[in-house]
Amino acid sequence: MSFEEDDRVVLHDEHSEFDGETGTITQTMESMFGDVTYTISFDDGQEAGVPEDALEAADDTDEE
Repeated sequence: MSFEEDDRVVLHDEHSEFDGETGTITQTMESMFGDVTYTISFDDGQEAGVPEDALEAADDTDEE
């Protein structure tokens, strides 16, 4: 599944301080090899260079 800018996603990266948090994609970057990485904005900062397999679509019902 690929993501677009402004999509809400959950980050799954045990090495990130934002692991398990929901954020918004602010930028997508494609390498010359065709790999796509994302920059995700969170309430307390951002994470850049996130691979697609570390993301899952956020369930918007959690935002109450």
